[in-house]
Amino acid sequence: MGQLVCGGANIKCSFGNAPGTLMVLPANRVMHSMPVATIMDGKPMVNVLPFGMCSSMANPTVASATAAAFGALTPMPCVPVTPAPWAPGSPTVLIGNFPALNKDSKLMCAWGGVIEVLNPGQATIQVP
Repeated sequence: MGQLVCGGANIKCSFGNAPGTLMVLPANRVMHSMPVATIMDGKPMVNVLPFGMCSSMANPTVASATAAAFGALTPMPCVPVTPAPWAPGSPTVLIGNFPALNKDSKLMCAWGGVIEVLNPGQATIQVP
């Protein structure tokens, strides 16, 4: 069983150089110490904030800065692009008609990064 993820959870991207915080709006009206997250809480710049500097060559800003530096990898500011929800979530626990987000879920960035939960923001509630 995985742990339920709440707002304030620590997250990280495989291409970012700094961890981030998952921001969950209280729209579903389910709280623990913070609002409880669902798989739909992956919107860039609302739920998922930048992870410092991005080093993915799939990111156009990194690619152009690297080309300008004659091939030397040049990280640029991270602006996550997350077109799909977190996967897989917890299909048996629904919050506002969406599966609850558990610690084992991943979120894919269009620039090739994998965003994962480091600390779920709480340690008492477990979900399948």
